Amino acid sequence: MHNNKKIKNQKGFAAIFATILVLGSIFIITISLNTLTLGQQKISSNALAASKAYYAAEAGLEDALLRLKKNPAITSLSYSFNIGGETVSVSIPETIGGSRTITSDGNVSNRARKVQAVYAIDASEAAFYYGVQVDEGGVIMGNNARIVGNVFSNGSVISSGRGYVNNNIVVAGNENYISGLKVGGDALVYKCQNSKIGGDLTYVAGGSTNCTVSGSTIQQPDEIPPGTLPISPAQIQEWKGQAALGGVIPDNVSFSGNGGSSSLGPVQIGTQEQPRNLTISNNFRLKVAGTIYVTGDVSFENNSIIELDPSYGSFSGMIIASGKINVSNNAILRGSGQAGSYILILSTNNSLNPSSPAINVGNNAQGAIFYTTSGLIYLNNNMVAREVTGYKIRINNNAQVLYEVGLEHVVFTSGPGGSFRVEDWREIE
Repeated sequence: MHNNKKIKNQKGFAAIFATILVLGSIFIITISLNTLTLGQQKISSNALAASKAYYAAEAGLEDALLRLKKNPAITSLSYSFNIGGETVSVSIPETIGGSRTITSDGNVSNRARKVQAVYAIDASEAAFYYGVQVDEGGVIMGNNARIVGNVFSNGSVISSGRGYVNNNIVVAGNENYISGLKVGGDALVYKCQNSKIGGDLTYVAGGSTNCTVSGSTIQQPDEIPPGTLPISPAQIQEWKGQAALGGVIPDNVSFSGNGGSSSLGPVQIGTQEQPRNLTISNNFRLKVAGTIYVTGDVSFENNSIIELDPSYGSFSGMIIASGKINVSNNAILRGSGQAGSYILILSTNNSLNPSSPAINVGNNAQGAIFYTTSGLIYLNNNMVAREVTGYKIRINNNAQVLYEVGLEHVVFTSGPGGSFRVEDWREIE
C-alpha cells in the first residue's frame, strides 16, 4: 500500500516537471521569436533609412547639376536642404582641369549615404605628334627653312636651297622622295636625293639613294603606308555647330585701333549662302571666348593680338574659316597663357595657289597651330609657328616651325561657356 502511494507521488512530480519543461520551452521560443522579429524590424528599419539616405543623396546631385546647367560659372559652393524631411548636404568645388567632382551626402536617422559625380567640360582631343604633318601635297622648303621636330608627309619633301629637319622624317608612298634636306635624325622614304642624313636612312626597294648618311643605310621591301591627318571632317563640323549655338552674326566683323580690346565667341559669322569676314588690325587685342566660325575670310593684320580667354585654362580653342586666312606681319596668336593651351587656326579652303593660299602666315607671326584640310599653308620669311598640319605646306626662307612636346595631346573645347557632360556617377560611401 505504501509503495503504491509512493509511485503515484512520483508520477505526479514527473507530470508537473514535464509541464514546467514544456512551458519553459514555449517561453524561450516565444522570447527568441520576439527577439528575432525585433531584430528583423530593426534591420528593415535601418535598410529603409539607408535607402532613403541614398535617394536623398541622389536628389542632391541632381539639384547641383541643375544649378550648374543654369549657371556654369558657379564658383565653389556648399549648401544643405531638406527633401521629404531628410537632410542633404552638397559640395560643388571649383573647376580643376575642366571638371568638377560634386559630392552629395544624404542622412536619415544617422544612416548616411554619399554619392559623387564628375561634371566635365565637353572636350575633344587631337594628337599632333609631328612638328609638320602633311597630306599628298607634300612640303616645299626655302633656304634655311627649319622644322624643329619630326616630319610625316604623304607627299615629297623638297628644298630649293638647304632646308633643315632637326629630328626624324617619314615620307609615305612609293615614288615620293626627299631632296635638298639636312636631316638631324633618321629618314624613312621611298627615295633620297641630294640630302644629308644625320642618323639612319631606310628606303624602299625600287627606290634609290644618292644621299650622305652618317648612320646605316637599310633597304625595306614594303611601301611606307600613308598617315591620316589628326582632325576628322566630322570633328570640324561639330566645332562649327558649337560655334553657331552662340549665335550668328549676319555682317562682317572688324576690330581695329591702338589699345583696343574685345571678346568674341562662341559665334558664327555669316552663313553659307552669304559668307562674311573677320578682320582684326592695328594693335587690337581679341580675346577668343568660344569657338569662332567664319564663313568667309579671316585677316589678322599688323601687330594684332589674338588669344584665348584666360578661363580656357589648360584647354585649347579654335578659329575656323571656310574662306582664306591671312596672318600678316607681327601678329601674335596664343593660348590662354597656361601650359598646354594653344589656339588652332584652321581653314577648309582648298586653294593651292602660292599667291593666294588657304592660309598665309606673314613675317614674324608667332605662336599657333595652323591647319588646312585641303589647301596650301604658306609660311613666309622669318615667321614662327608651333605646329603645322595641312594638305600642302610651303616654308619660305628662314621660317621656322618650333614643335612643343605638349602638342602630342591637345584638348580642344568650344570654350569656357561650352557644354558639360557627366563623366562618372557612383556611390562612394
